[in-house]
Amino acid sequence: MNGAGAPRRVAMLSVHTSPLEQPGTGDAGGLNVYVVELARRLAARGTEVEIFTRATASDLTGTVEMAPGVLVRHVSAGPMEGLRKEDLPGQLCAFAAGLMHTEARHAPGWYDIVHSHYWLSGQVGWLVADRWNVPLVHTMHTMAKVKNAHLADGDTPEPGGRVIGEEQVVAAADRLVASTTAEARELVTEYGADPRKVAVVPPGVDLDVFASKGPSGRERARASLDLPADAHVLLFVGRIQPLKAPDVLLRAADRLIRRDPSLRGRLVVAVVGGPSGSGLARPGELASLSASLGLAGVPGVDDVVRFHPPVPREALADWFRAADVVAVPSYSESFGLVAIEAQAAGTPVVAADVGGLATAVADGVSGLLVDSHDPSDWADALGTLLTDPGLRSRLGSGAAAHAARFGWEATVDATLAVYAGARAERLTRADGPAPVSAPAGGLAVAP
Repeated sequence: MNGAGAPRRVAMLSVHTSPLEQPGTGDAGGLNVYVVELARRLAARGTEVEIFTRATASDLTGTVEMAPGVLVRHVSAGPMEGLRKEDLPGQLCAFAAGLMHTEARHAPGWYDIVHSHYWLSGQVGWLVADRWNVPLVHTMHTMAKVKNAHLADGDTPEPGGRVIGEEQVVAAADRLVASTTAEARELVTEYGADPRKVAVVPPGVDLDVFASKGPSGRERARASLDLPADAHVLLFVGRIQPLKAPDVLLRAADRLIRRDPSLRGRLVVAVVGGPSGSGLARPGELASLSASLGLAGVPGVDDVVRFHPPVPREALADWFRAADVVAVPSYSESFGLVAIEAQAAGTPVVAADVGGLATAVADGVSGLLVDSHDPSDWADALGTLLTDPGLRSRLGSGAAAHAARFGWEATVDATLAVYAGARAERLTRADGPAPVSAPAGGLAVAP
């Protein structure tokens, strides 16, 4: 292993979802954005990144250069189609073998760090990091115990096998990266993580792509998306599944119209995303709910809810700019990248007061937090913003300022510091046991 400065090369693992997939449907979401943006910016700093992911399509095989200094390696592990995320534990051995075959073709010490994302990747990372004698840095993204404690009605709990697997990864990792102090505490209290190994590194937002462009930008965005200039636009962006709770937004819209029937002619509820997770079992359920609530009429004439498939991030930025309010009603979020991206575009966010959303949204400054999933409470919060343009404007300005604190460069700075600490500790252990240093309070919090 080289010295404990910036690593030359990182093996980044994303077993269940490729960084080349479009976020917003299937298993692709904030994790994909995180891996892509972190890898690109690490490479720009001189650290090469090789991302290993499972091959799931015939047109995505072999090795792809995603960006200068970033390679995506597709590993054959089971059939390309027909496997759900829940089936993947049975393919982890094959995936690990693919990684080790790749490493064996290089000189010893080719990788300086293994950074795994999500527990499936952590299981593989545990094995290969031990085999290569390099540190394992792990980012959970979501945790089964936390999700199971905040299930939507009728949603399926995460299985016990995942809980055990997460506990094993937490115990094995040299460093655990949490998005917020709340997630860091959950790692310690729910999973028994050593507080000295937990670092808080908030994800970032591309402040160039998701930039606020003021009222003129809003007008241009609405025109490009065929949205009426005078509409009240409520926006949901994300995977359509019970965990993300888009139904709460639709039910709240129904209550707003019941309170003020004249609102129907101006209200647009835009849903940008596709089915995912347990939502795949009932892919048409949200559309059926829209129809049952009377929110789906003749498209372009009297429909309130408009469904749109996932879009690339440049187009997504226009959706954020076009909206009056972005709703994030999730039952659980480790952070909530959608909330930060929307705020960077200058749009206030109404979010559930859960998990990382309490960090991503500054209540009363950049948006509103709702301590409930009751549609009536959501109708109150959304209605407050829709009927008060002054408040919307003030929160929109606060949103852009709040999001500016979360640029990706700060995330990369903090991640490199985590890597350096893990490598330094590994070198120290090679010379003899030494305690892991940590600031007062036990959790290493990156600014």
